[in-house]
Formats: sequence, C-alpha cells, structure tokens
Amino acid sequence: MASVEVGRYRERRVLRQARMHKVDPEETPPSEAAHMASFLGIDLSKETFHAFLLSDRGEAKRVFPNTSKGFDQLTAWLKNRRAVDVHICMEATGAYWEALALYLHGLNHRISVVNPARIKAFAQSELLRTKTDAVDAALIARFSKSQDPEPWIPPPPEIRVLQALMRHYEHLKTTRAQQSVYAQSSEATIVTASIAAVIAALDEQIAQVERKIRQHFDDHPDLKRRRDLLTSIPGIGEATAGSILSEIPHLDRFQSAKAVAAFAGLSPRERRSGTSIHGRPRLCKTGNARVRKALYMPAMVALRFNPTLRVFADRLLSAGKHKRLVIGAVMRKLLVLAYGILRSGVAFDPNYA
Repeated sequence: MASVEVGRYRERRVLRQARMHKVDPEETPPSEAAHMASFLGIDLSKETFHAFLLSDRGEAKRVFPNTSKGFDQLTAWLKNRRAVDVHICMEATGAYWEALALYLHGLNHRISVVNPARIKAFAQSELLRTKTDAVDAALIARFSKSQDPEPWIPPPPEIRVLQALMRHYEHLKTTRAQQSVYAQSSEATIVTASIAAVIAALDEQIAQVERKIRQHFDDHPDLKRRRDLLTSIPGIGEATAGSILSEIPHLDRFQSAKAVAAFAGLSPRERRSGTSIHGRPRLCKTGNARVRKALYMPAMVALRFNPTLRVFADRLLSAGKHKRLVIGAVMRKLLVLAYGILRSGVAFDPNYA
C-alpha cells in the first residue's frame, strides 16, 4: 500500500513539474526540465562585465571582473545556479568580448556574438528608456530568448594571429599619417626633429610588421593560397587581401553575396515614403567598418585599372547615380568578387566577372 502511495506521489510531482516547464512528462525527465531554457546576457566593459541569467528557475544577475579570474567565477556561478545548458549572448563591442567568448566556447557553451545595432533595435521595440550595464545585460538575455541568434564560430588560431597583425599594421599606418600631418603644422626645429624621429621609428615598425605578415602567410600554405586568389583581382593588393581574410574569416561560408555585403555594411539603404520623403540612397554602414575602410582605396584604384569595374561604374554614373554611391557600389562589387573567387577556388577572370 505504501509503495502505491509513493508511486502516486511521484506521478503527481512529475505532472506538476511538467506543467511548470511546459514539457511532455513522458518525454523529458524532471531533472532535465530544470535545466531547460536558460539564457545568459552579458554586457562587457574594459574592467568588468555584467551577467544576467534568465531561466525557468527565475532570474539572477552578478558583476564579474573582465579577467581570467572573473571568467572562472562566472563558470562557478552558472554551476551553482544549475544553468548547465545555457545560451550565452553578448555584443561585438570593441575587443572586450573576444577573450570571454573564446573561453566560454572552449567550455562547449553555445555563444552568440551579435551586432550592437540588433540589440539597440530590440531595445527600441521594447520602448526601453533606461540604459545601464545591468539593464543592458538583462536586455541581451531577453533578446537571446526571443530571437535565438546564430551561434558564434571562432576563427582558427592562424586567422586570429593574422587579424592581430593586420590591425596593428593599420594602427601604425594611421599613427604615421597623423604624425606626418602634425609635422606640417609646426615650425619649431626642435619639434619637427622629434616628429621626424617618431616617423622614422614608425617606418621601421611598419616594415617589421609587413615582414611578419608575409612570413605568417608563408607559414600557412592554405592561407597564402587564398591570399593569392584575392590578389588576382585588379585593385586588391596584399594588404587588402590580408584585411579581408582576417576580418571575414569565414567569407566562403556565407550563403549568398548579399549576405556578405550586409555583413560589411555595404548594402544600399533607401529612404522613401509617400510623396514627401525622397532621400538619397546611401550605404547602410551597419557592419564591419574595418572591411569598408580596407576596400575604399582598392575601389578607387579599381575605377582606374580594372576594366570590368570601370564599365560598371560608368554605367551607374550615366544613370545619374551620385559619385559617392558609385564608389560604394564598386566596394561592394570587389567584396562580391572576392566571395565568388574564394568559393570557387579559381583566380579572377575578367571574361566571367
């Protein structure tokens, strides 16, 4: 008799937990149901990150230091909250997210790294008026639950090294250009001599980084093969090819050329409504700004030395398109060509461009 009562009690408990978690008691054991539907939103800054856990068990939040020690504390906190199967979401803000994302991916968590513009649009859809780190972490958790963003795939180690080298190279080039302009604004000999010394040191570092980049390609034959494919396009040099490969490491995995252009923020955006609003078409610029910067000068070169793109640009200009819009269209065309060449593995052929 006692065993029958125990059996009935267990059955009632299973049904009660099934109703709480909205699952079929015949398919999901209560021990697993307790771990379902967990979403973690993370808002990062330079020194700390705010975490907000949203699950069927309730809500929880905490602040951690943005260090390796803080990463371990986050893992222990999730374990104490019994959040085993959790979808973690964060914004691609600067470089603060990369170390944590790599750490969590190494623990086999599902990670999503999304464009901050998507989070901002989601906040506007909720009419959210407050913006703090804690509020943003909760917002990102709700976004993850509502939108189910795609998982983030970390680039291979050789791509991460290339990305670090290319970004450092661009930083050195930008700094040198700034110092060169600064030298023209000063007439004091003691100042110009100091600036000249700085520029000379920067030139030495730039040359050294260029050698390291070339050596990195030589050390990775497949990466070098892909670079050579890209440089077969008139207008794309080794530096631009390196930027494209480092900033879009999975370029050949995109489903379409339109998706690649959207990732780089090179999709056209029109602004028209009714009879009163007739805005000029512009680039949306909701994407990787480094890719757009890397493609600007190659587009200018391609307008002069790439016959295929020159004909393409002339056709747009004759149709009345603004010159800046045409340059953006050539940038997009270069990226689409790069996408097609890497997908096919065949060098550029003007007869099929």
